[in-house]
Amino acid sequence: MRKGYIQVYTGEGKGKTTAAFGLALRAAGANLKVFIAQFIKNRSCCEHAAFRRFRDLVTIRQFGTGLLTGHTRTDAEIDSARKGVAKAARIIASGEYDVVILDEINMAVHAGLVGVDTVMKVLDEKPEHVEIVLTGRHADKRIIKRADLVTEMKEIKHYMRKGVTARKGIEM
Repeated sequence: MRKGYIQVYTGEGKGKTTAAFGLALRAAGANLKVFIAQFIKNRSCCEHAAFRRFRDLVTIRQFGTGLLTGHTRTDAEIDSARKGVAKAARIIASGEYDVVILDEINMAVHAGLVGVDTVMKVLDEKPEHVEIVLTGRHADKRIIKRADLVTEMKEIKHYMRKGVTARKGIEM
């Protein structure tokens, strides 16, 4: 039996989801089953089309209502995120998937959509062989402490600052 670890990709720089999806691609290439739960996000992007080629190994579900704006959270945002965590907890506990990616879960916790205690419980109850990846800015200190690997993406320079918008196939 192989051991699964807990990885966190956080920070202000670009590349957290990209790194996690690269790991998903590598896992699928090794014939491992991957479940991706996307929090916050609710639109299909190019990576979804690419992963459809691996539909027998990679499953993506979205539990968001779109990008978070302002400081007030709607009942729909909270309900969607909590349903997502409940679904991810069942998936993880089942042991059916080798890799589970909780994309933007750190932001969901930071924004108050999901409690850090809830996420910690999911992590503490994971089967030995399941690898879990948590992405998003503002990773909670407790999640960082619990993780086996933490990578912080730091922005040094970004063309967005010059007005370049998200480009199909690159940022979306």
